[in-house]
Amino acid sequence: MAITVVSMPKATAQIPFLPQLQLPSSISNESDSRVVSDWVYLDGRRLFQIAATKTNLAERRENIEQNLQEITQNYVRSSATEADIQVRTLNGLPVIYVNNRYLMTITSQDASLGEGDAFTLAESIKESLKQDLQRARRERQTQFIIDQAKIAGAIALAMMIASWGTTHWQRRALRHGVKSNVSSPPVAKQITTQLNQQQHQHLQEVKRRLFQFTQVGIWGSGNLIILGLFPYTRTFQVAIFTAAQIPLRLAVVGVGTYVAIRLTYALIDRFTTTLISSGALLTPEASERMQLRVSTFSGVTKSIATIVCIGVGILLALVALGIDIVPLLAGASLVGVAVSLASQNLIKDAINGFLIILEDQYALGDVINVGNVGGLVENLNLRMTQVRDSEGRLITIPNSEIKIVANLSSRWSRADLTIPVDYQADIDQALKLIRDVALKMDQDPLWQRQIIETPQVLGIDNFGDRGLIIRVWIKTQPLKQWDVAREYRRRLKIAFDKAGIFIPVPQQAIWVNENQLPPPQENGKAS
Repeated sequence: MAITVVSMPKATAQIPFLPQLQLPSSISNESDSRVVSDWVYLDGRRLFQIAATKTNLAERRENIEQNLQEITQNYVRSSATEADIQVRTLNGLPVIYVNNRYLMTITSQDASLGEGDAFTLAESIKESLKQDLQRARRERQTQFIIDQAKIAGAIALAMMIASWGTTHWQRRALRHGVKSNVSSPPVAKQITTQLNQQQHQHLQEVKRRLFQFTQVGIWGSGNLIILGLFPYTRTFQVAIFTAAQIPLRLAVVGVGTYVAIRLTYALIDRFTTTLISSGALLTPEASERMQLRVSTFSGVTKSIATIVCIGVGILLALVALGIDIVPLLAGASLVGVAVSLASQNLIKDAINGFLIILEDQYALGDVINVGNVGGLVENLNLRMTQVRDSEGRLITIPNSEIKIVANLSSRWSRADLTIPVDYQADIDQALKLIRDVALKMDQDPLWQRQIIETPQVLGIDNFGDRGLIIRVWIKTQPLKQWDVAREYRRRLKIAFDKAGIFIPVPQQAIWVNENQLPPPQENGKAS
């Protein structure tokens, strides 16, 4: 295998209708005395390149451009058809004069930018200046200004038409947004509808931001092009474009990152909708559970996608700023190893959180008990779990601390009822009444969907201090056991009152044996 190594020049972006801009480039590696280069401009057009030390370059370029501006004004007002450009020698260095006015001295540092010597560079600049000065005079003619004004008017009209068309297209696209027509089974209809709405919102947000960015591009680029048509305003075009290079790059990266995040969200919702609609992950028994798992998977996956997109966006922003990210990535790997050793708990949290989500131990909307705390799961990610208890407190639990968890709403729940009945009541009548109330409630359309199976009256569970304890189990949908239990107790109390069966209170009987009582005493003496 033959491997060829070729030295490639650095790639630079070229933007039509705008002058080529180049930041000062370093020629040597010294600190303050290093030699750098820059370009000399006339009417916003780049003419030739000069070099000097870093501390002297700006002053020298400013002097040359000021001399060139005065020479151009005098030449435009004169009647000469061609500028008189001469190259004279002073102290062994070529000096350029235009119409007997000093312009600049070609130094050895300038000559180092090209392939020839200083005199060759001076002749090259001389020939270039003749054409540049003639063009400067031509651009200041009245007829040229009128022609450029016509072009500017046409560009402004095109900008307004393009802006109006973009606005009309935006309104039409947002009004007639893409809607999913996925055919879903009835049990999945609610889930897919929610996912389709989220997907539609993400796509609409992407369209809205892209349309806004397009409007900014139309008006910004159009105005810059108009500024570049006239010699008097072309300098402002160069200044604006130079100042806006870095913000523009960062804006493109920022908008691209935001659009990528939103599109990722839409793809996640679309993928989840496809899986649910196909029936691969959904069964009638798991339909309610799927509603809880979808929000959990969607939230965690979107969080991971957001972190990845933001990380890539930061790297692209550094590249746009001209920063070499290869050393940063190498250093980041070492820092990552050090951070991983110092943050083992975070790694444990992430691993345990991933297993919790993968194994479906619990999900958003579940009610769980972890140790001595419990409540409704409000937030779940790879690092922590947040639950809201009955008193409204938000409890944060690191995932690595979750060893044993009790899920009170996984797939189905159960209302476990213990009903006290008076010892003096007819127990068979009480059992029949308890069973009838449970069956009637199971057949009620308002509660039929929440009760999964026929309620079970297990019978007498214990002899308590309040009376006979009868146990009833009612299997319900997740998180519905408390609602079902409250309604069943209400109905049972009404039925007990009609049947004359009392719900006992805690009581205690005291038996007194008269044969074992002590004899009565009078004045402290036994009679």
